[in-house]
Amino acid sequence: MKLSVIVVNHNMCNKLRQALFTLNRACRDIDYELIVVDDASADKSVAMLGNEFPHAKLIVNQHHAGVAKARNQGIEEAKGEYVLLVNADTISGKKTVEHVLKFMDAHNDAGGVGVRMLSPRGKFISESRTGFSRAWGGLLKLTGLAKHFPKSRLYKNDDDWVEDEEFATTEVDVINGAFMLLRRSVVNHVGDFDERFVKFGHDIDLSFRIRLAGYKNYYFPKTYILSFNTRLRSKFTWSYIRHFYGAMIIFAAKYLLHMPEIKIPAIPQMFAPKYEIER
Repeated sequence: MKLSVIVVNHNMCNKLRQALFTLNRACRDIDYELIVVDDASADKSVAMLGNEFPHAKLIVNQHHAGVAKARNQGIEEAKGEYVLLVNADTISGKKTVEHVLKFMDAHNDAGGVGVRMLSPRGKFISESRTGFSRAWGGLLKLTGLAKHFPKSRLYKNDDDWVEDEEFATTEVDVINGAFMLLRRSVVNHVGDFDERFVKFGHDIDLSFRIRLAGYKNYYFPKTYILSFNTRLRSKFTWSYIRHFYGAMIIFAAKYLLHMPEIKIPAIPQMFAPKYEIER
């Protein structure tokens, strides 16, 4: 099988319907499977999936597990050569999946690839290229971890953005988790998502481990998705603050404590028992 598409949903029934419709359309000429992990939704998502997308493999969590763990559940069931992780609040272009698969087939050094993200009004979302927000960039500069992200735009202001960069295929540090296509063999190599990053940061962490293991991450802007970025609507809630800034603390502690000592082995695993660390 060529591709496993994994979508995690939590109470986004209507947006999920749109996302799956466009994904099915984009994958119609591809040997693929669709895996939906419903993370304890309280709306009509599960019923909608059974009625409208009966071909999808459905995993239903009785208790809210978080995005990282739910994505790992999907990866465990995936049989494809590639794994495509897509947020439930995105709309894929008709040729988006076909284009990124061709890109990955042509770049054997690639661990994963992301695409150009646009808002529903067509505005370019810069995080689709940098992989993280200004807040994350500030953390990396403050802690000194920025030196390990040489391909990002950490030291540029938004005013310095050059329009051509939006359309330039390039190697990047981080693949934005809204739409990330990963080579399954590379995921097997570096390990699954770190489930301590419940909502945020799991994509940054995995992208970082892919680079540490010697693979490349790419930004491919020749195709696009529309992102509704639903999570930003609740950014002033306590839950958002706790998970967003908590993820930064976890990331900084994880790599500041171990970065000088980490040696990626032939089959890299990152922290005990998954990682080998020189003492």
